[in-house]
Amino acid sequence: MMEFRKNYTFGSFRIRVNWPLAACVVITAATFMRLGLWQLDRAAEKVDAQIELLAELRVNAEPIESIPLGHLHSTNPELQNRHVKLIGEYWNERTILLLAEFYESQIGYGVVTPFRLSSNNDLVLVHRGWTTGILPPDTPPFTRSVTGPVEIDAQIFVPSGNTLAIENTIDASQWPLRIRALDIEILSAIIGEPIFPFVVRITAEQPGTLTRHWPAVQPEINQNLSYAVQWFSFGLAVLFIALLASSNLWTLLKGTDTAVADTTD
Repeated sequence: MMEFRKNYTFGSFRIRVNWPLAACVVITAATFMRLGLWQLDRAAEKVDAQIELLAELRVNAEPIESIPLGHLHSTNPELQNRHVKLIGEYWNERTILLLAEFYESQIGYGVVTPFRLSSNNDLVLVHRGWTTGILPPDTPPFTRSVTGPVEIDAQIFVPSGNTLAIENTIDASQWPLRIRALDIEILSAIIGEPIFPFVVRITAEQPGTLTRHWPAVQPEINQNLSYAVQWFSFGLAVLFIALLASSNLWTLLKGTDTAVADTTD
């Protein structure tokens, strides 16, 4: 007759194994682990899909002026991070410096330059990135002016509705303009022209790109990672509880060495 239960001793550690029950424990733990791996696979699929989508959008970026006016509102889900193409010239003399922006714990400025579209003469504010604010006295920030007609790719940035309003004290007589937060309506009044209702953030390796310090767009994978940790924890918990129930490990951990009851027939 096949023996389903057996005791094993390894020094002071003793364990009794019920093989049918042990098989059930291993299958249960493996199922939990497999669910954890499935969640990791789902997260990886989302990342790959995001990379492919961004690459496709970058290749197929449309001129910003081709977006219908009726689509230019903050509740349009297709607007955030939309890749667009701009053809025209920077208006370097009207560059705007956003105060107290940080990159790798260094304080500096966000550099925003109006961009004149060649197709319709409209203005678009292009956030070109970060430049350091740690400079010798009376040294102007480096803004890397770009002259002449250029073509750039950028992404539309739609600010969150929860963004706190920051009071701006603006000296409109001195350029580059220094402000604490972008307010397109105020800037439009200062410049004296209508401005595209959203800032665009320039992509990498474009004419006029500085240090791109804003967070990269990431797919929503936090929930998948959380579920994966949960399933892995369940699997490990099943193994650990089974080990405690069938051995003298707990008494060894407590510092007492009592024998595990022999329940074999």
